Amino acid sequence: MQTNDRAALRPFRIEIKQSSIDDLRARLAATRWPERETVDDASQGVPLAAMRALVEHWRDRYDFRRIENRLGRLPQWITEIDGVDVHFVHVRSPHPEALPLIMTHGWPGSVIELLDVIGPLTDPTAHGGEARDAFHLVLPSLPGYGFSGKPREPGWDRHRVARAWHALMQRLGYSRYVAQGGDWGAVVTQAMGSQAPKGLAAIHVNMPAVVPRPVPDELDEDERRALDALQTFFTKGSGYAHVQATRPQTLGYALADSPVGQAAWIYEKLAAWTDSGGVPERVLARDAMLDDITLYWLTNSGTSSARLYWENADLAFDAVEIDIPVAVTVFPGEIYRAPRRWAERCYRDLVYFNEAERGGHFAAFEQPAIFVSELRAAFRSIR
Repeated sequence: MQTNDRAALRPFRIEIKQSSIDDLRARLAATRWPERETVDDASQGVPLAAMRALVEHWRDRYDFRRIENRLGRLPQWITEIDGVDVHFVHVRSPHPEALPLIMTHGWPGSVIELLDVIGPLTDPTAHGGEARDAFHLVLPSLPGYGFSGKPREPGWDRHRVARAWHALMQRLGYSRYVAQGGDWGAVVTQAMGSQAPKGLAAIHVNMPAVVPRPVPDELDEDERRALDALQTFFTKGSGYAHVQATRPQTLGYALADSPVGQAAWIYEKLAAWTDSGGVPERVLARDAMLDDITLYWLTNSGTSSARLYWENADLAFDAVEIDIPVAVTVFPGEIYRAPRRWAERCYRDLVYFNEAERGGHFAAFEQPAIFVSELRAAFRSIR
């Protein structure tokens, strides 16, 4: 491993205590269920039948050592940056000319959602690609998420995380690199793009913030469709964000005490934001969804992850102006489909823009092959 400060990096290995698993099993067995919803759709939240099916699988068939086994095969590290321990997966490509890439997950995601793209991105020749498309991958867990430390003071907003990520890449010895993200990962990646630290060559986002303010009076069909989708989201689908942005601590007591509550809080978004017609099992295996849910539970990060909304309560989808090269992929199941014309207005050097055929908000999780293809194309001109 190349690094400017080898002593600052501590090898990390996941070790889940059996007592934690036993406690989770007992809580699942003792679940007190609410009554069934009074409607025949998901307009009141996760339907009881869907939640019971997920929890029964979690309780009776899920391997509670899956996270330990899947992540345990990867090189992982902890390093302190600006007073907070940052956990990250670091996989170097066998191809020496690989392009360093830092990828950031979002909420309610984690590094779990990126696992299936690691092999194709780092070793493309073993997955039907070409050596010229290889990446060295750095996959950090956001502060307050997963195995990263939980900030003990306010101030860890998107701008601070962006600076921390640049410090991480410098610490690893990467003098030139690119960055990618969706959801909060896109927010952090765009903040990195705005800061434009020396060495950051380009960024790719799959949930771009490009809404112009003020919104133009004359809109084409794509722009009108985007605004309608955002209006629907803000009126019918953003309650979770308002709670997490205003009362993360109050919400946290429920998420920290009830695994079913934590599962429902996450599963609702997997249902709403995947390109699945509201049935996430069509694109994600239950075990894969439960890997992410279980990680939140075992690390007790429901509260600390929600605080990222509180730290960034000023955030919307308003355009972020960036001068360095930007690549964008718009997935059809995203919360809103960003129009190219808007992206061209705020991204001064838009080097790639494509609308994918399938996939939603959790693009790498749902459609890893398409996601990999998009990243290869997006950064090809940057190498």
